[in-house]
Amino acid sequence: MAVNFKMAAATVVAVAAYLALAVLGEGGWRSYTAHPALIALALVTIALGIAALFTKGNLSSGEREDRGNRWVLAVFGVVGLLLGYVPALTDRLGFLTFGGEGVRWLGVLLFALGGALRIAPVFTLGERFSGLVAIQPDHELVTDGLYGVVRNPSYLGLLVSTLGWALAFRSGVGILLAACMVPPLIARIHSEEALLGERFGTQYQAYRARTWRLFPGLY
Repeated sequence: MAVNFKMAAATVVAVAAYLALAVLGEGGWRSYTAHPALIALALVTIALGIAALFTKGNLSSGEREDRGNRWVLAVFGVVGLLLGYVPALTDRLGFLTFGGEGVRWLGVLLFALGGALRIAPVFTLGERFSGLVAIQPDHELVTDGLYGVVRNPSYLGLLVSTLGWALAFRSGVGILLAACMVPPLIARIHSEEALLGERFGTQYQAYRARTWRLFPGLY
């Protein structure tokens, strides 16, 4: 499978920077590695980054893009940077933290499961998966597998993984930051659904009627 070297370089930099923020927040490498769960968190982050190298996800605007939704990317970027650093900082300071090592390991588990759920649809969609809200050339509606249950499995994975990251640092502030991802995600989902509804018409309406938008059984 071919690797997009520009995207690969961006992924490597992003993973390294994210882990560096966490180490910095914890007060250095020695403090960070004092917790086995955080070592596992770093290893899972690296593994997910390696897996991402072999996806075909992109930032293509395709045939048609809702450019008015690009503000969501800026929010994701800001909240993402805060999540990289702040939970680790509050962990070191003992500010609004809770639980012990069991909470950390629960966080690692959720981060791994959420990360896998986040990246699996990128493999499924291939070049049709764009970081922008856009219809791609030869766009087809996928309605089986994970998409047969929830219409946005990758976004569900993002929320689960960010919650897991916060819990790995036992951070109440981190949980609040993870919750801040929900409003822009919902805005992005509505934008995508509008485009897909226009493209696929009654086929998409029927698909919406038999699946959940984000949380199975809830929403």
